[in-house]
Amino acid sequence: MKEKIHPQYTRTMARCACGNEFEVGSTRENIKVEICSKCHP
Repeated sequence: MKEKIHPQYTRTMARCACGNEFEVGSTRENIKVEICSKCHP
């Protein structure tokens, strides 16, 4: 397998429009969502 071709996978905070925040693993630094499990029925 080739080395150093995979993106860095780190822990980051996902933020919802309702204000809820939760920690997730992602290749992105910041995650903003419109609906989460707290505000969606």
